[in-house]
Amino acid sequence: MVVHRRGEPVGRSARLIGMTTWRGVRIGFVGSLLLLATACAQSGGESGEGPGGPAGVGGPDQPGVALRVDQIGGFLDPADRLGRLPIIAVYASGEVITQGPQVAIYPGPALPNLQLHRIAPEDVDRLIARARDAGVRAGADLGRPSVADAPSTRFTLSSASGTEVLEVYALGDTDGSTDGLTEAQRTAREKLRNLLTELTEPGGLVEADRAGAAEPYRPEGVAAVATPWRADRNAGPAGQQPEVAWPGPALPGASLPGLDVHCVEAHGADADAVLAAAEKANANTPWTAGGKRWQLRLRPLLPDEAGCADLPVE
Repeated sequence: MVVHRRGEPVGRSARLIGMTTWRGVRIGFVGSLLLLATACAQSGGESGEGPGGPAGVGGPDQPGVALRVDQIGGFLDPADRLGRLPIIAVYASGEVITQGPQVAIYPGPALPNLQLHRIAPEDVDRLIARARDAGVRAGADLGRPSVADAPSTRFTLSSASGTEVLEVYALGDTDGSTDGLTEAQRTAREKLRNLLTELTEPGGLVEADRAGAAEPYRPEGVAAVATPWRADRNAGPAGQQPEVAWPGPALPGASLPGLDVHCVEAHGADADAVLAAAEKANANTPWTAGGKRWQLRLRPLLPDEAGCADLPVE
C-alpha cells in the first residue's frame, strides 16, 4: 500500500479515507462521478442550486458527508460487517473517497487501497440535486424483491435542508426476481441503479485533471477488529503466516455489545505505527500481543468517525 508520510505536502484532504463493496457494481476511480458533476452543472444551472442555494453545503470549511452510499446486511460475520467501508463518500468540501484497484492475490493486503478525488464544492450541491432527481428520499416506495438474504444499499443524503436516508433491499440483484414489484417500483429502482453506476464505474468521459489526480493517503485513525487467530482458518495456501508484532494499544480492546468480537482504536503516533506494520502484513497475518495471536480486520476511520463505536454493525 502506498501512503503519504507525515511531513509530505499532502494537505488536509489527504487524511480522508473510505471503501466498501457492492454486489454487481465494480468500484473504481470516480471518473464517472466527475462526468456526473459536469452533467449536473449543465442541467442544474437553471435551478439556481449552487453554493448558497437550496442545497448550500459546498465549501472547504464544511467537511461533513454530503452523500454516502453503504452496503448493509447480507451474510457476513461480525468482523467483516464492522470492516465495511462506504461504496462512495462525497464530502461537502468536494472530497470524494473510493476504493482504488485491488491486488488480485490471496491473502489480500492488510489495508485497502484508498483513493481521494476532488470535485468543485459547487458541484457537490449539483450532485445532491442529481441524487434527489434519482429518487434518494426517505420513505420512497421501492418494494421488496423475492430475493433471499441479499444486502441492502443505503443512501445517506445531507444538505442544509436536513439529512435523508433511503435503504433499498437487493438493489444490486438485477437478475433476481421482480415478483411482487409494481412497474413504478421497478422504475424507481432502475433510477437508483443508474445513479450508483454513475457514481462508481470507472471510465468517465471527463479528463482526470478536471478534479486533479487521485491521491493515496493514510487516515488519522485506524480501528482494529480483533478475533482469536486460528491456523485452520487463517493460514492460507502458503501455509503458516509470518507473525507481526502489534504496535498499537493493548489488544483485544473493548468487547462490542452483541457481537463476539473486540475492537481497539489507534490514533496519532499509534496509527502511524499500525500503518507501518500493516505494510509487512496481509489479511490473514497473525498479530502478536501479550503472548497471544490475533486475527485483525484493520478498518481505517473516515473523517466523520471517531472510533470503534462509529463502525457499522448492520
